[in-house]
Parts: sequence; structure tokens; C-alpha cells
Amino acid sequence: MREVETIAAATRKFKVADFSILLGAWRGDRETTYRLRAAAIEAGTARGEAFAVVAAEHAVALLHNGLGEYADAAAAAQRAYELDVLGFAAWALPELVEAAAPSGDRPAAELAFARLAELSSMSTTEWARGVEAAAHALLSDGDQAEAFYLEAIDQLGRSRVIVLHTRAQLTYGEWLRREHRRVDARTQLKAAHAAFESMGAHGFAGRARRELLATGETVRKRTIEARDELTPQEAQIARLASERLTNPEIAAQL
Repeated sequence: MREVETIAAATRKFKVADFSILLGAWRGDRETTYRLRAAAIEAGTARGEAFAVVAAEHAVALLHNGLGEYADAAAAAQRAYELDVLGFAAWALPELVEAAAPSGDRPAAELAFARLAELSSMSTTEWARGVEAAAHALLSDGDQAEAFYLEAIDQLGRSRVIVLHTRAQLTYGEWLRREHRRVDARTQLKAAHAAFESMGAHGFAGRARRELLATGETVRKRTIEARDELTPQEAQIARLASERLTNPEIAAQL
């Protein structure tokens, strides 16, 4: 995004969609996300660019899902999906499923999943298969739910979309905790927490941390002084990665 700003300033003509709002959302930065949302909606409406409005609402849904504020996430995702511009609204569907399911609006979650499955069925990529499996897991129970969670983690682990792989670990860990499988839950939640912290995805890291605390785990909160120190599990992950193990192989080791 810094490169885009430099090019735009140099050419004075080069324009590209501004995705800094998504960066704010991934960082869990409520103030920045809402400030950029207001600006994007005003400018997009004035120019007749509904795409900018969809991106802004999608970012807000992402922000609230990261913070665990599911009703607000569902409302924003629904607004983004209803605009349905250039296919980008499809990005809002996984956010809508993840938000509507825990907020008690199962019909909305099921409707969003049906549309998501219709779209993702056209692709055989690990990304598409993993996103569909992760959403399907949220609407399933028992062994079926676990099978979908594991499929999502496997597929997304083989994709290049690492942040979604980490989100699948988080939702699986949350499900395991609800199933009273605390030891298994901690494994997934610790991995998700460490990854989100290292990415700077602070909203989702906080959500993972709260889940870990709910399992009875003591979670060290990162400070500026301790940011370069690795936990034992982080050190193990780093060692395995340095040995060129794949994400699924590292997960198996953990």
C-alpha cells in the first residue's frame, strides 16, 4: 500500500482501490477502520463506486468477527453481500456465516453458506475448498463438524492464505472448548494465538487469548519488551519451519 501511494503521488493519475481499511480491520483497529469506512462510503457513493462501499462493509464485518462482536459483524456482512458488486460481495459470505451462527441467526448463516457453497463449488483450489469446509463446520455438530474443521485446516494449510488457515485453527479450537476437550482446544488455540500475534492481527489474537483463558490456560500478554521472545511452542514451530516442514507436517508434530 505504501508503494501504491508513492506511484499515485508520482503519476497524479494512477488510481487503485484503497484497501488500507482491510489492514485496519485485520489489526483490530476499531477507530481506523470506522474512520476509513466513513470516508470510503462517502467517496464511493459520490463517484457511484459501489465496490468501495462493499469493501468498507466487508472490512467492518472482519473487524467485528476478530473482536468477537458477532451481531455487529453479521449486520455489516449482510450489508456488503446485499450490494453484490463485481462478485466481491462473495467475500462477505464466510464472514456472515461465522458471525450469524454464534449470534443465533442460524437461518441467515445457512442461507449464506448455501450461496457460498454454490460459488466455491466452481473451484478446486485449496483456498476455495478450505473456506467452504470452515464455513460448513460452523453449521455442523459432532463428528461431522470435526471432519469439516480438520478438512479446512488441511486445505488452507496447503494454500498460501495463511491467515485463513489460522482462523480455521481458531474456530476449531473454540469448538473443541465447547465440546469440553480442553487439552485438544489448547493446542489449536495456542497455535492460532501465536500466529495472529506474529502477524499483528490483534483482534483475532485477543479472541484466541480469551478462549485460551476459558480453558484454564495462562496466556502471556505480549509487551514491547517481550515481543522478540518466543514461547516454547513458537520456538518449536520456528525450528520445524526452518527444517522446511509444511504446515500440515508442523501441525502433526504439534
